[in-house]
Amino acid sequence: MGMHMHSPKGIPGMGIKERAVARRSRIIAHRAANFREAEAWDLDFWQQQSPEQRLSALVAIRRDIDKVVEGRSSNKKAARKGP
Repeated sequence: MGMHMHSPKGIPGMGIKERAVARRSRIIAHRAANFREAEAWDLDFWQQQSPEQRLSALVAIRRDIDKVVEGRSSNKKAARKGP
């Protein structure tokens, strides 16, 4: 299944429940019968996006990766300190 979100930025002042509802309303999903169909759908989706939307998605992914790396680093530091 392919999933993409438009406009990954949250709205300042919104609570977590409101952000979750807003996020779900932006999700576009597709159920593919096989990998080839999924790749074709994904390519079509991204070709329909503007360069700005593609860049925004890339920046959002990069920020998510940075958060994961920071979290892993924090977990390793905490594990080394021990109980």
